[in-house]
Amino acid sequence: MRGARWQVASAEVPPELAGHYPVLMARIMAGRGIKTLEAAELFLAGDARLSNDWRLLPDIRPAMARIYRAILSGERIAVYGDFDTDGITATALMVTGLRSLGAEAIPYIPHRLTEGYGLKTDALKKLAEEGVSLVVSVDCGITAVTEVKEAKRFGLDVIITDHHLPLETLPPAVAMIDPRRVDSVYPFQDLAGVGVAFKVVEALFAGMGRPLPKEHFLELAAIGTVADIMPLTGENRYLVKEGLKHLNDHPSPGLLEIINMARLRAGQLDAESISWQVAPRLNAAGRLEHAIMGYDLLMAATPDKAKDLALILEDRNLERQRLTAKFVARAREQVLSGPLDPLLLVEDAECPPGILGLVAGRLSDEFYRPSIVIRREDGMATASCRSIPGFNITQAIDQCGHLLCHYGGHAQAAGFSLKTEDLPKLSSLISEIAAKEIASIDLQPVLTIDTEARFHEIGGNLFQILNRLGPFGEANRPPLFVSRCVTVLDHRTMGNAQEHIKMRLTQGGSVWEAVAFRQAEEMKKLLPGPIDVVYNLELDKFNGRETLRLNIVDFAAAS
Repeated sequence: MRGARWQVASAEVPPELAGHYPVLMARIMAGRGIKTLEAAELFLAGDARLSNDWRLLPDIRPAMARIYRAILSGERIAVYGDFDTDGITATALMVTGLRSLGAEAIPYIPHRLTEGYGLKTDALKKLAEEGVSLVVSVDCGITAVTEVKEAKRFGLDVIITDHHLPLETLPPAVAMIDPRRVDSVYPFQDLAGVGVAFKVVEALFAGMGRPLPKEHFLELAAIGTVADIMPLTGENRYLVKEGLKHLNDHPSPGLLEIINMARLRAGQLDAESISWQVAPRLNAAGRLEHAIMGYDLLMAATPDKAKDLALILEDRNLERQRLTAKFVARAREQVLSGPLDPLLLVEDAECPPGILGLVAGRLSDEFYRPSIVIRREDGMATASCRSIPGFNITQAIDQCGHLLCHYGGHAQAAGFSLKTEDLPKLSSLISEIAAKEIASIDLQPVLTIDTEARFHEIGGNLFQILNRLGPFGEANRPPLFVSRCVTVLDHRTMGNAQEHIKMRLTQGGSVWEAVAFRQAEEMKKLLPGPIDVVYNLELDKFNGRETLRLNIVDFAAAS
């Protein structure tokens, strides 16, 4: 992360961990708040002890009672999801769970382009006309006050399962299961939508005295949790760690086809594989067309059907990549055409709605500012937002709620829609809010480094030991080291544009191979050193050979 301010964690080793773990491992755990033997053992095991009691979820009892009644009386239940990977996996998980218990359950995922996010009155009315009497939402609904009121008017009962921030007023639903409710006593707030769905299904099976067949459910929970960038701590750590085991051992037909399309190998998948390969493919259909295709792939019962759907998703994903590159370039031009404001506001009427969030994310990553990308169409404006640590974008949007038709999200990612005529007021108000709040934020990204290390300390079996800290992802990143006064023995550039650089580095007699992606030009200015380098340890698997090397994240002239 070039241009970042380095922040190295304390080098202290907690007394309780000393002697039980290598010094570097103990320092890394301490920096992540793990300072006792009991906490270390629990974190490294990542087992079912991290799973919380479903009985603590708000409204779980009335939800169970209403679903059991629907099953016993043969009612038709609609599972109403979202069109991102979290929503698709949550829909597949809930439908599978309800059907396993004997329910007549059907999926409903809104069309991103024609319907938009969340519960919609027209869709609910259509479901009622088709004989649905109970709607169970997943990954949406907690802010749908008006829509749930309307649903009751035409005879629908609604159970909400969600993980987004509620408004002050809750919808008048039969039950609202959301660990982020202010009155919730559930110990872990950071479940994804699919994580909440998993807990509801777990409760339904337990209430009927039936063992939960966890394999496919955990596989789906892992994918949705990683894709929604939820912290891989607490209960999420258990869901993802166990889900990855099942995904590697015996993936469902649809997921096996995605693994094959991405040229991944079952047995070697990790959270990064989900983030960069699996989730984008599942997401691709919903970004450009209808997300039901991703759902159908997850539910595919045969390899032939799965392969046909995976081929279509592969094509959509390539198109998504092309469109993202195109509209990111256009957005960058807008940003660079004027002064760099605390909040980046970009408009592009041609940007597909499914690409808005990707563009906003790229802008926030590059310029380290909250970003809002807006599209106008037919008198309405739709926006996707991404933020930076320290600025809660959803709270900022909430202060503009009187101008908006719909909105919702997390601290770092959100979306909203409003009438185009109100867009100037919105732009002015949210820019004013951002300028005031961001004034106290250092708009220089911080690179949090776990520990300083000498080259001779990172050899041996340290890499295998550190892997016990995985799965790695949000709030549990791969360990970052800094080594100082390193000399570059030799180097060569790589890539079509020679933008990468491969090197041999030495410090105190120890020599390591290293690679710095997209940093060749900057690195060559400092060669042959000495330099300070920040890096992860990684296993390079090129041409069937496995070589442990340093993946250079940042560097500077030796201090």
